[in-house]
Amino acid sequence: MTMTVTAPEAVDEATVPFPSSPDAHLTDPRTRATLRVQSRMLAATRAFLTGQGFQELLPPLIGPVTDPGIRGSKQVDVDFYGHKYKLMTSAILYKQASLLAFDKIFYIAPNIRLEPVETAVTHRHLVEFHQIDVEMRDARREDAMHLAEQLVTHVVTDVVASMPAELDVLGRDADTLRQAVTEAFGRVGHAQATAGLIDAGHPQDPAAEIDWQGEEIVSTGADRPFFITDYPKGSRGFYDKENPELPGVLRNFDLIAPEGYGELASGSEREHDYATLVTRMRETGENPAKYGWYLDLARRGIPGSSGFGIGLERFTRYVTGRQAAWQASAYPKLPGVVSA
Repeated sequence: MTMTVTAPEAVDEATVPFPSSPDAHLTDPRTRATLRVQSRMLAATRAFLTGQGFQELLPPLIGPVTDPGIRGSKQVDVDFYGHKYKLMTSAILYKQASLLAFDKIFYIAPNIRLEPVETAVTHRHLVEFHQIDVEMRDARREDAMHLAEQLVTHVVTDVVASMPAELDVLGRDADTLRQAVTEAFGRVGHAQATAGLIDAGHPQDPAAEIDWQGEEIVSTGADRPFFITDYPKGSRGFYDKENPELPGVLRNFDLIAPEGYGELASGSEREHDYATLVTRMRETGENPAKYGWYLDLARRGIPGSSGFGIGLERFTRYVTGRQAAWQASAYPKLPGVVSA
């Protein structure tokens, strides 16, 4: 894939004006059109995945531990009968566990992350959001990437065909959306993507995740969705499997939307070996003792798998052409903004 990198100064960091009250937001015709499209996206998602043999499960909302790989945001503690539990930041550990019952599962999962206040200007971060979480037993990373591409293509195609009036209200060009998913999604390695950003003057750490500004920059130069693969070890959570043929490189990916919309999804092949999980936890600064129930399952044997999570509000923002992810939520929670 040839990747065009737009200069960093092209990124607009201005905030989109937040509504003064819930009714100002809910009665806006663009909000109603956006939420109608989102509802259709969920219906299309469920139809596609169940048609592929996936079982939908209801995710947990709290647990003794949650996903630590959340880019600097904070977890929320709750008192669970005298025990400190967490609101889910991601159901990744439960997705792996659920494969003991079913070979292919998905959640429409709510998540809570206390994002840093400075992320309020990214147009993509919310404190309360939902993910389309998918996991497949005995699958490789390439299987997850293929499924994510099929799912996004199906949902976009369905919306373009069934929601022309709503897209018209929103001023979203249906032909642009249609053309974006008519060809195979592109692929670029993390090393190539970071090198392009550095050459363009963006101060991207080659050993770290691509930051939100970098994602927006590479996204702006694309005309169709594409995958960034092979993030370096240490940049992601302990559950992303290391490539045995390329030590220090993870078998994972991000799915980036075009037109500057940035990351839609993250996924990986999962680590499931007990001893390796304990080692990786320690390497990433996590205390294995916190993950008792999960490591007990891993000791007894959890299956290898691959999967991904698609941010629903981000996906909706891309499909509807909105300026910010909060516009794809009926009751948005923006970092640092106290609201209903």
